[in-house]
Amino acid sequence: MLLGGQLRRLREGAGVTRESAGWEIRSSESKISRMELGRVGFKERDVADLLTLYGVTAADEREALLKLARDANNPGWWHRYGDVLPSWFQSYLGLEAAAALIRTYEVQFVPGLLQTADYARAVILLGHRGAPDAEIERRVSLRMERQELLLRSDPPQLWAVLDEAALRRPIGGAEVMRAQLDALIEATGSAQVRLQVVPFDAGGHAAASGAFSILRFGDQDLPDIVYIEQLTSAIYLDKRDDLDYYALAMERLCVEAAPPERTPELLARIRDELYPA
Repeated sequence: MLLGGQLRRLREGAGVTRESAGWEIRSSESKISRMELGRVGFKERDVADLLTLYGVTAADEREALLKLARDANNPGWWHRYGDVLPSWFQSYLGLEAAAALIRTYEVQFVPGLLQTADYARAVILLGHRGAPDAEIERRVSLRMERQELLLRSDPPQLWAVLDEAALRRPIGGAEVMRAQLDALIEATGSAQVRLQVVPFDAGGHAAASGAFSILRFGDQDLPDIVYIEQLTSAIYLDKRDDLDYYALAMERLCVEAAPPERTPELLARIRDELYPA
């Protein structure tokens, strides 16, 4: 998706039609469309030919995009969970693994990257009641393995903003919630994690429409991606107007939320009030 979006911008900037681009790589206009939407695999030779057609001659820029093509063809660790993983979420896991900064706002649940196994199990059961125990445990394992992203030698920065409602909703019961809040308090001590809470007394706020994430990548030439999850699909946005709108909403959320240094105190207060030991 990242590479396809970048190829689309380069083609449009060069004034090249999809038909001409397709002819250049001995293919069709529809193949270029599928490539630009990230719905088909990439041949490195095709990407190199397109970059030449679009006038991309700088060696470092070409290599960065060719590396994306190589990476796009390598199956990620999550492919082992193909039996329980919808295709639209596989795309997100690839983007998440490549991100340098992940900013996320959650209304109902603790973000997946910060969930305990018991909390994750309770959340998964909400959407998969009646599923076999083995399937539920595979889904929990997938979420736990996903969190290893934060333990890499070059982890992304995670900046999460939670609505207070997510912390007061007793997912899995009091014991599970207390352990989850303890885990969040511990996470605030990580250099890779910044956590903020939007308290009830803040009233209405900039993201009343619901949860979303913004992913930023280390290469300055790559655009941010906004991810919005739905029940049976997801939306990926990379157009400048959309990015600006969501970036502004996130900035306003961070201002309206309690500052990060107050987060451990807020979490402890909710834990002791609602889920005493």
